[in-house]
Amino acid sequence: MEWMAIIGDSIQYIEDHIAEDVTVGEVANAVGVSPFYFQKGFAMLCGFSVAEYIRNRRLALAGNDLLITDEKIIDIAMKYGYDSPDSFTRAFTRFHGVSPSSVRKDGVLLKTFAPLKLKISLEGGYLMDYRIIKKEEFTVIADARTFPYEGAKELVPQFWQEHFQSGLGKHVMGMYGINIDTTMGKESFEYLIADPYNPTMEVPEGLVTRTIPTFDWAVFPCRGAMPDALQDVNTKIFTEWLPALREYEFAAGYCVEYYDDPSKYGKGTQDENYYCEIWIPVKKKD
Repeated sequence: MEWMAIIGDSIQYIEDHIAEDVTVGEVANAVGVSPFYFQKGFAMLCGFSVAEYIRNRRLALAGNDLLITDEKIIDIAMKYGYDSPDSFTRAFTRFHGVSPSSVRKDGVLLKTFAPLKLKISLEGGYLMDYRIIKKEEFTVIADARTFPYEGAKELVPQFWQEHFQSGLGKHVMGMYGINIDTTMGKESFEYLIADPYNPTMEVPEGLVTRTIPTFDWAVFPCRGAMPDALQDVNTKIFTEWLPALREYEFAAGYCVEYYDDPSKYGKGTQDENYYCEIWIPVKKKD
């Protein structure tokens, strides 16, 4: 259960350094995983991004400090990483529903956010289809945008909507959705709405080309209405497939989602038989 142990260790590291300027990169380094895959795995297993988890824990602790200590609001704000009383007040009020200055009044209710505790349950015996294929490098034509990891779950779907609203959908229909973070870093990644590139065609304004390197790919088929089918397989990759994996590990900061032509299905992407795939680059462990 390697990934469960990694996430458990990362939660403990966060708790031990919650009042310090702890970053996603530091947590990932502490548990020996690249930030790129650590953030993806953490979100899949925990339901929060790493940054959201740290922020919520700090705001919950800040509320507790306001209730049981005589510390000044500005001191508590600084303790939990806020540079000014205004930024602390905005974040605190969004989280708790009341301002910091009102906490010490009678009858104010605050929200709690306890540290996560992962429970390991034995659910083996499942069948998860996948195959390992070697694919030579290929080039795509794409609408590209860079996103921060924080909030990407909401921003990427908005990007797809904007892509088609802008008219670029007549040039790129979106056979692929591709995440690229070649540094496997901690802050941001490039996301592509992409199609295979025909080198004889001119690249329209607003679009770019990108070459995806040669890799061995673990390919996971998904069948069912979107986005639930895709999200379900993505979750199983991190909760079931990775913990049981022995021969392979992640190879690089790429993730490809392949989408079949929706016009082939009666209900398009909402059809119960709609087909797509998730590709993850892997390599054999040393």
